[in-house]
Amino acid sequence: MELLGHFNYWVVFFLMMTGFYVVIANGNLIAKIVGLNIFQSSVFLLYISMGKVIGGTAPIVHDDGAIYSNPLPHVLILTAIVVGVATTALGLALVVRIKAAYGTIEEDDIQAQDEPR
Repeated sequence: MELLGHFNYWVVFFLMMTGFYVVIANGNLIAKIVGLNIFQSSVFLLYISMGKVIGGTAPIVHDDGAIYSNPLPHVLILTAIVVGVATTALGLALVVRIKAAYGTIEEDDIQAQDEPR
């Protein structure tokens, strides 16, 4: 039962390792960006699950002395989501530029073209 009590952390660990594997195992630049987004989503899930208080409610002031969840991780993750979307867009724009310059988005082919002859 204790193992299932930390289910959210197991999901975070699985997503984190999946994203890390996708980044290091693929030479395709689009796959690397997808892997980084999976990794980033696992970090989001970690922070959100740490901020949740069992039985807690949204931090809106009530007179009955309710227990509140910590809003700080949620606010930080909202900011991180915006930054993540912007960095993903920048990464995809760079991939488009690399494709135009080298004719490929495979890492090995790009490195082979850059080697001195």
